[in-house]
Amino acid sequence: MSSNAMDIDQPAMLVTERLILRQWQQRDLMPFAAMNADAEVMRHFPAPLNVEQSNALAGRLCQLIARDGWGFWAVETRSHAEFIGFVGLRETMPDMPFGSCTEVGWRLARSHWGKGYATEAAEGALRFGFEKLALEEIVSFTALSNQPSQAVMRRLGMRRNLREDFDHPAVPEGHALRRHCLYRLSYDMWREQRA
Repeated sequence: MSSNAMDIDQPAMLVTERLILRQWQQRDLMPFAAMNADAEVMRHFPAPLNVEQSNALAGRLCQLIARDGWGFWAVETRSHAEFIGFVGLRETMPDMPFGSCTEVGWRLARSHWGKGYATEAAEGALRFGFEKLALEEIVSFTALSNQPSQAVMRRLGMRRNLREDFDHPAVPEGHALRRHCLYRLSYDMWREQRA
């Protein structure tokens, strides 16, 4: 992160045309657990999560937003205030092959797929990352088999370099999802696309 990044005292809330990206709330836990137990939603992850694992994940995401002012926000629709999943930014694990950086990521309930919500919310997160955090680059990555997420990455203007495909260190050796692809978007590329 560049030295001119804005100080954030309160957790940020992002508003897009149809969505609100906000801090996690107690009422999110049940629909989040249902989403994380859905085998289709979790098809590109090593395993679905049980209620305890899902609640613990929500707690960690909430704590990171409270600490940093941003992160993987809970997402709700503006029309019905319905929780639909999470989208946002987070620092990658330091042991990733491409080094430490900031990623944009998402996970949405299956009933909300195909509506453009992931792209819309991720565009808001990218804008926040580049304009408010003054990031020079944002990445995204997923299992090679996750074509829907890769399509979102391409819609966001992110670019893949096949030479940067990697084995995810948190996925066991021999697992079908271990091999991942990396997409990148620099601030300059993002600004050009918006011109």
